[in-house]
Amino acid sequence: MREGISIVGPSTVESPPRPSCPAMFQLDIILKKGNNLAIRDRTGTSDPYVKFKIGGKEVFKSKTIFKNLNPVWDERVSLLVETLREPLYVKVFDYDFGFQDDFMGSAQVHLESLEHQRILDLTLDLGDPQYPDQDLGTIDLGITLSPKDGDIRETTMLTGKSWKRSSKNQSMRLSDVHKKSQLWRGIVNIGLIEGRRLKAMDDNGQSDPYVRFRMGHQKYKSKVLAKCLNPQWREQFDFHLYEEQGGYIDITVWDRDQGRRDDFMGRCTIDLSTLARERTHKLDLPLEDGAGVLVLLVTLTATSAVSISDLSVNALDNPYERHQIAQRYGLMRSLINLKDVGMVQVKVLRAEGLMAADVTGKSDPFCVVELSNDRLQTQTVYKNLSPEWNKVFTFNIKDIHSVLEVTVYDEDRDRSADFLGKVVIPLLNIQNGVRKAYALKSKELTGPTKGVIFLEIDVIFNAIKASIRTINPIEQKYIEGESKMSKQLLLQNFNRVRRCVMVLINAGCFINSCFQWDSPQRSICAFVLYVLVVWNFEIYMIPLVLLLPLVWNYLLIASGKDTRQDQAVEDLLQDVDDDFDKDDKDSERKGFMDKLYAIQDVCVSVQNALGEVASYGERIKNTFNWTVPFVSWLVVVALGVACILLYYIPLRYMLLAWGVNKFTKKLRSPYSIDNNELLDLLSRVPSDVQLVSDAHTHTTQQLCHLNRPLDARRHC
Repeated sequence: MREGISIVGPSTVESPPRPSCPAMFQLDIILKKGNNLAIRDRTGTSDPYVKFKIGGKEVFKSKTIFKNLNPVWDERVSLLVETLREPLYVKVFDYDFGFQDDFMGSAQVHLESLEHQRILDLTLDLGDPQYPDQDLGTIDLGITLSPKDGDIRETTMLTGKSWKRSSKNQSMRLSDVHKKSQLWRGIVNIGLIEGRRLKAMDDNGQSDPYVRFRMGHQKYKSKVLAKCLNPQWREQFDFHLYEEQGGYIDITVWDRDQGRRDDFMGRCTIDLSTLARERTHKLDLPLEDGAGVLVLLVTLTATSAVSISDLSVNALDNPYERHQIAQRYGLMRSLINLKDVGMVQVKVLRAEGLMAADVTGKSDPFCVVELSNDRLQTQTVYKNLSPEWNKVFTFNIKDIHSVLEVTVYDEDRDRSADFLGKVVIPLLNIQNGVRKAYALKSKELTGPTKGVIFLEIDVIFNAIKASIRTINPIEQKYIEGESKMSKQLLLQNFNRVRRCVMVLINAGCFINSCFQWDSPQRSICAFVLYVLVVWNFEIYMIPLVLLLPLVWNYLLIASGKDTRQDQAVEDLLQDVDDDFDKDDKDSERKGFMDKLYAIQDVCVSVQNALGEVASYGERIKNTFNWTVPFVSWLVVVALGVACILLYYIPLRYMLLAWGVNKFTKKLRSPYSIDNNELLDLLSRVPSDVQLVSDAHTHTTQQLCHLNRPLDARRHC
């Protein structure tokens, strides 16, 4: 409690004992509805949502109600606050996809004026400080303020990091609350199957629909299917279920529009409390505020794999429990619950030599452990550069190819947490039961940062389940970082593609050198090998040829002579070192036009490559479209002769004849010009760009003849 909040002066009269001021207060809020809210869209309506803020920190954000000036939210939230001096700010915004959301008004509630343990129904008048006379509507709330002297673990949501670190006991209690709030009690598996009879939003009578799912802080966005009103998505993903009684999944359907705001096509909601567990439900959900139906498959399953515990309490240290877990993922249970591939236990022990993020020369570090979309975190150790967490995290493995991410942050009260370092460990690279010190790296994992973290990891999985999961779609992360324009990243990706293309080009040059007899010994060996392979070819040789490089590279790795992976990493890091620092500084100093000039060389190369690929594709299309009848007739004759020859002559003999011709051509005609017959044929067919240019030239000549006198047309 803060000193000086309640002061009683000296008195000779004995007053009745006053209850002690509680250290915490629980604020239960019911966001009911809005009335006559402001219009912010050109359609004469708005898409409002509400934010609650205390002490400058956002503590709650409601769902968005689309195209409604009298929205009904009916959402409940419980907040834990330390002081009543900070008012509760209620702000309303209009959601604008792809643009900055529009402000619709705000109000505030002075918590000191609220009566304790009594439900108060409030109607708040929204206002705008810049336009105080404007009528922006009202918001209806229900608020209950309760002192919290005892156990506070029933609170479902906290005010972020807005409490003060006044006592160690208080910090430990808040840690317990946070520990409970991040553990999920089940998995909601959602299969987005299809949409039926959706609303046409484009001028061509079609739509480009995609679907957004939201369950609390969890979000998922489907792929966009172009030009269809009955889309077939066939996508599957999981949400975590935190509430015992279920929860709600908000679903919205949108039409993708390039260059402008996407169109809203409808919404629907799933009440998970009405669905039975451990079975799959097929749901046909009609869209509100729109047209059509969404077809979903929803399965609710319980989970016991996720847990947080201290070092003294963990399953794998007990031989009996370890044996039980190993049996659960044994080969005899390979076909039971194929999605449960295995489990991983992570012991987060301590860190040393962390970066000082505060002005005091210290940090308040906490550690976040992530596996795909599963995320757990430790408690915060205040004012320490060598914290000890000693926590054990257990995760369920859905994909053995997943990557374990361990990130250390510095907790800040008035802003987002500061990044201190990160470690990324593939599950297949983990050595079970080995306590190791991992050097922390930067966000981009391109170089080390200050400090090390000590981890001990155990992985138990079923190899057959993992193999089956490998040939299924990979799980997409719900929250991805926003992509930004970066010269360094663009140039790095361009160099990566160029290296891959150069491998193919070098292989083609090597084969062509065999045809050109640049090295007689090599050409003779290639010719003999070609004849033997074609003459003795069987279909089983295709996987055998692919198997040979795998075996060869494995032998190189086993003997310790393989350096290609190190060379690839060295090439990538060289690209990063050359441009990373310069790109960061340039991004701060240069304007938009300067950035365009800086990446012009890369863009020109990409532009030319795309033009070549598009040109050859259009030439093939125009060949079959009879754009040049002479070439099309020539192709008809060639294909007809090929059909007759292949009908009477085995393919093996045809390939032998072709190979003998290619290998002996240089010997028969040493001064002949090398060529590719197929590409030479396609070069005679114009691309679409050339067709448009020729049509424009022809039209210009016709206008020239029509607009000039008869005696002058001959000179046109």
